[in-house]
Amino acid sequence: MANPNYYQIYTDGSCKGNPGPGGWAAIIIKEGTIVQKISGNNVQTTNNQMEITAVIEGLKYLEIGSSVEIFSDSTYVINSMTKNWKRNVNKELWTLLDSEASKQSITWHWVKGHSGNPGNELADKLAYAASELAEKGIETVNEFKSDQTLTHIDENGNASMVDVGDKDITVREATATSTIIMKPETLKLIQDGLVNKGDVFTVAKIAGIMGAKKTSELIPLCHPLPLDKVEIELSINEKSNSITILGYAKTSGKTGVEMEALTAVSIAALTIYDMAKASDRQMVISDIKVMKKSGGRSGNLDFT
Repeated sequence: MANPNYYQIYTDGSCKGNPGPGGWAAIIIKEGTIVQKISGNNVQTTNNQMEITAVIEGLKYLEIGSSVEIFSDSTYVINSMTKNWKRNVNKELWTLLDSEASKQSITWHWVKGHSGNPGNELADKLAYAASELAEKGIETVNEFKSDQTLTHIDENGNASMVDVGDKDITVREATATSTIIMKPETLKLIQDGLVNKGDVFTVAKIAGIMGAKKTSELIPLCHPLPLDKVEIELSINEKSNSITILGYAKTSGKTGVEMEALTAVSIAALTIYDMAKASDRQMVISDIKVMKKSGGRSGNLDFT
């Protein structure tokens, strides 16, 4: 039987000067939802100390006996816990970590830093922000509790459109991206304008804009939004035989415009597939995701 207390924790540490002012952060995820974001700092520390502290503080949040996967870009932490690296320094912190780790069932994972992993990127962002506060002489521990409820499900478990009536009208923006990978010869046909159906880039851009405008008709619980602007950019990557699609949407409204940006890049990618499928029916559409959003109660997010 699966452990009901199963978590994923992404941790990171940051230090300016090493030694110097530093920060740490832990992102705690349960059932695919961020349930806690924690960060803190120290005005005089090291990067390794912050990396260890991030794991300690993340583990403190969990119920004893939880099953947890820990993701860190610190080889120092991961290899010390899995390969018995020598612990000649930071002994007090290692003792604390061993104590917390003994209470849980842990699987350790190393992840490459700054490689686009959302959990790692968010932990890095919070840790860096905490180190900047430490640089100013401000010591702090922050907890950002997340709403664990699904906003599109009512108290009876039924699908429901969110009531945004009490929200303020603000300028909201979102940028999303998608990629379509194809055979080299297919990409060459598109580059040379030799696809029988016409100018692939022009049609894909128009389709993406139209798709954004139709989002609420395609996604059942989306609110219809008056879009102020939609932009589609396409770029060719010959090394990976792919086309990257970047979609930007802007509105002045009571709810976010991320779905419009995502729909734009999805429809643009599907249009490329449709126009070039006579040459290549095994094109792959991938990496559809939000890159940035701004406005509204949740503020600004940047996953680039």
